Amino acid sequence: MRPFYENLPFLTIFLPLLCGVASAAIRDGKKAYRLTLISAAAVAVLSAALLYFVYTQDVSFTYTMGRFAAPYGNAVKAGPWQALLCTMFAVVMGLSLLGGGHSLFHDILPEKQGLYFVMANMTLAGLLALVYTNDMFTAYVFIEITTISACAMVMAKDTGPNLIATIRYLFMSLLGSGLFLIGLTLLNSIAGYLLMEPLAKAVAILAELGKFHRPLIVSMGLMTVGLGIKGAMFPFHLWLPDAHGGTTTASSAILSGLVLKGYIALLVTLMLRVFGLELMRRTGLCNVLLVLGLLGMIFGSLAAMREYHVKRMLANSSVAQIGYIFMGLGLGTEAGVAAACFHVLVHAACKPLLFICAGRLSTVSGYHRSLKNLRGSAYRDVAAGVGFTVGAMSMIGIPLLGGFVSKLYLSRAAVDSPAVAAVLLTIAVSTVLNALYYVPAVLAIWVRPPWDEVHLILRSVKPEDLKFDRSFFTAAAALTVLIVLLGIVYHPILNVIRAGIRLM
Repeated sequence: MRPFYENLPFLTIFLPLLCGVASAAIRDGKKAYRLTLISAAAVAVLSAALLYFVYTQDVSFTYTMGRFAAPYGNAVKAGPWQALLCTMFAVVMGLSLLGGGHSLFHDILPEKQGLYFVMANMTLAGLLALVYTNDMFTAYVFIEITTISACAMVMAKDTGPNLIATIRYLFMSLLGSGLFLIGLTLLNSIAGYLLMEPLAKAVAILAELGKFHRPLIVSMGLMTVGLGIKGAMFPFHLWLPDAHGGTTTASSAILSGLVLKGYIALLVTLMLRVFGLELMRRTGLCNVLLVLGLLGMIFGSLAAMREYHVKRMLANSSVAQIGYIFMGLGLGTEAGVAAACFHVLVHAACKPLLFICAGRLSTVSGYHRSLKNLRGSAYRDVAAGVGFTVGAMSMIGIPLLGGFVSKLYLSRAAVDSPAVAAVLLTIAVSTVLNALYYVPAVLAIWVRPPWDEVHLILRSVKPEDLKFDRSFFTAAAALTVLIVLLGIVYHPILNVIRAGIRLM
């Protein structure tokens, strides 16, 4: 009899799906909100339990669903990396909703609030499925589910600019999905399988014999670029600032911190479990990821420097931080992939913290979002000011915070690369550019403006918006502690990641 913990991946995917259906039936925003938080907490506990079992026993396993055995049928595969990532996804999903709850109920019409949590549950289920799936077609199905639910979360704040941003987001997402599907169809036609292990063996044989060389490269390239578009890889990121910068705070945190990572996690799975790093290097796809990642690190920061709208600045910063991840994957080594995976965790914690703190600072400033109108806002909510400062310092790469560790390990992974000089120089330049827009933002929220300016802002703030927000404080404190832990207790986390890569 198989151990019970092997059922946990399916249960964690099924639970948010079930809660999504229940949220649609409830229709009461507050009740659906509480149900979604419970769902995220339960998934986090189950994923953490799975992480304990697979890491302590140093195993990964495949769980077959349905009556069709390999090399056909459907299956999920779980190991230390998958369990760690899903734990992080569930924790951050819950904290993003908790921290952005006030603005969520302010921005979304009452009759649409219940439907919003349907989409939040569908998004979590889709992300978990993208991490656990061992079947390429199932991966495509949940790519589309995640895309639709994420677009609905952008559109939840029903304004004209938001609808335009949603259409752009949907168009680019469908372009990425279409390229992935075309690449998958081509790969299936020459390899004959959809389950990842048989598909990997067929790909390895085709590569060794030199058969279908061009179709193989084209299919790999289409799937990689398709996931890159959905993951906001430069230069396919132009949809991101409007989509993430204009929606409600909880959606911004979830989209930037989690949704982008789901597609990147699937790309990591393809690189390690299906194509193999050696074939990725031989075909030149790693070089493409490396160059685009380096360009994203620079141009994302330059775009953020030009922004005065705090949420759009954070959205453009995400392009730069995603560039770090693609750069690490583009190194084409296990050390580079491990460093990139660690940066996935760091960014998944930092960016939701920055977004929910920016949302709170905006709330206590009359819902203004320009940095000029946020001057001194940290004194109106000290927890938001501290959280924003910690998140910003981590993104710059200050020691004892998660961002420093990820940049350090990305730099170490680049030492053995032929492009070591370009990578190290770009990391240095990008770090300086990060400081050039994060430090002024931090100074802006902590520098007290003249009293007449403060008085003018306070006149536009509702008294209830200045009250202590316990939910926000809890979420911000938890994410801040998480970032500090990633910067201090990083060796065990990296050991889990390395074990997950080895057992992939």
